[in-house]
Amino acid sequence: MLLAFDIGNSNIVLGVFDGKKLLANWRIETDTHKSADEYGMLVNQLFQYEGLSLSDIDDMIISTVVPSLLFALQHMAVKYFGKPAIVVESGVKTGLVIKYDNPKQVGADRIVNAVAAVQKYGGPLIIIDMGTATTFCAITDKSEYLGGTIAPGLKISSEALFEKTSKLPKVEIEDPGRTICRTTAESMQSGLVYGHMGMCDYIITKMKKELAEYCGNKKITVVATGGFASLIDTGTDQIDVVDKMLTLEGLEMIYEKNRKPRGKKAAAAEA
Repeated sequence: MLLAFDIGNSNIVLGVFDGKKLLANWRIETDTHKSADEYGMLVNQLFQYEGLSLSDIDDMIISTVVPSLLFALQHMAVKYFGKPAIVVESGVKTGLVIKYDNPKQVGADRIVNAVAAVQKYGGPLIIIDMGTATTFCAITDKSEYLGGTIAPGLKISSEALFEKTSKLPKVEIEDPGRTICRTTAESMQSGLVYGHMGMCDYIITKMKKELAEYCGNKKITVVATGGFASLIDTGTDQIDVVDKMLTLEGLEMIYEKNRKPRGKKAAAAEA
């Protein structure tokens, strides 16, 4: 079995695959102060709840945008699973052609999402990941990662309103149902949620025009993932698919491209 880790700025999403089948997945808070042992014990508790064992895991793969956590997770992989983890970084096979001026600057999560979306939906694509930041990525029908846009996510925007103003409260991020609001909390929710929907509409429309220069009149599929994807999808007609498991599935796909052969296959490769 494969244990996949997607480490974001706010949350870590992890999942266990048996072949292509996702058996279980969890979302936990990102904590840069936790040690390898603390993460190992936490994973063990999650496994026990699902009837899994640490000994069930054959390999581990990590995608992270939080470099300070990478050492702890790598150490955990060796100590608790007995082997080093595959890390999504420069040199890992993805099947993509990265057109970024400096390919090393592209976040690992964006690459993982692109790998999964290309394999599942085919190009050309616009991929939106609505996490701590909201990212937009453009992929051609030839699996070329062209680049994209990075904007503050809903959570960052909400925290900024609370932290940078004297009287505005913390609010839950949810649809208030109207723009003419009669409470401060609803007014903030309106601005946050509908503002984000409008931003997505504008960026997708503009990105489609630019992507058409590379792909002609081919249909561009817009795929959204991340914690707020379903919420934003309710207010825009631009999103074709909401795929919550896109990143985890992308990690499994990258693992398959980079896994080392075992048993007889490994012996034959070494011969």
